[in-house]
Amino acid sequence: MPINFSKWTGLGNDFVLLEPGVTLDYSDNFEQRVIQLCDRRFGIGADGVVIVTPLDNDGCLVIDKISEGPLAKPVANGVDFEMRIFNADGSEAAMCGNATRCVAKYIRSRGLAKDANTKVFNLHTKSGLVKPTLLDDGRVCVDMGLPRNFLGSIKLTADSFDFTAETVSMGNPHAVIFVDDIEKIQLEKWGSILEVDKQFPDRCNIEFAQVVTPTQIRMRVWERGCGVTMACGTGSCATLVAAQRTGRVGVEADIILDGGVLHIKHEEGGPVLMTGPAEEVFRGVI
Repeated sequence: MPINFSKWTGLGNDFVLLEPGVTLDYSDNFEQRVIQLCDRRFGIGADGVVIVTPLDNDGCLVIDKISEGPLAKPVANGVDFEMRIFNADGSEAAMCGNATRCVAKYIRSRGLAKDANTKVFNLHTKSGLVKPTLLDDGRVCVDMGLPRNFLGSIKLTADSFDFTAETVSMGNPHAVIFVDDIEKIQLEKWGSILEVDKQFPDRCNIEFAQVVTPTQIRMRVWERGCGVTMACGTGSCATLVAAQRTGRVGVEADIILDGGVLHIKHEEGGPVLMTGPAEEVFRGVI
């Protein structure tokens, strides 16, 4: 059965979004279907598949009455939507910052909100509520919620190299390792080892970060379920929070990623705010 989709990117972290009216069911081969769609040689190619479902006024899913499944046929109704993210390996992610920015623009461009002029949306994820706001300059600012405690400061080892990691949860787990020279990091090799360290029974996102100035941090990321990606929104938020906790930066900083720059701001006791671009790349049928 043909699937209408659109391809989106947030600083090179790319996603397949199903177009309005497209439904899938969670059958036994759903995970394999996601893997096929994300395959860069035999599929569309992406870091993940994102499914956006409008919620009705009671906060319930608008269910497709034909399939009776959780993946609903989108209808214009309010500003509340469910966002589900599936990694390139078929596993489900609780949260994704770059996908959130893409989804905000997707909702606006497809006219899914009740008011066409709405700029703020409520996205319900497995890790809680996030609120993206469309800015006049084309970027999207996302209220990512409060950072959460994870494991604190821990020791990690990969390939006989010892690291100290600051762990932060942004609805998904992150281990941030500060280094003096990020160009010497063997990201693909070390990331794959650290992701599955025994201290992370559910695996973990791994960030290597170098503080360039008090307002600039260079960061590279290994995402669980994806591998090396060009950007990670939640990872950028976790990196700023970890840098703050260790006295490396102040309230805000630019996180310089392989795919571009995200601006992250976090005041004590408040939510983490992430601002950056999101773009639709193309539409198609597979």
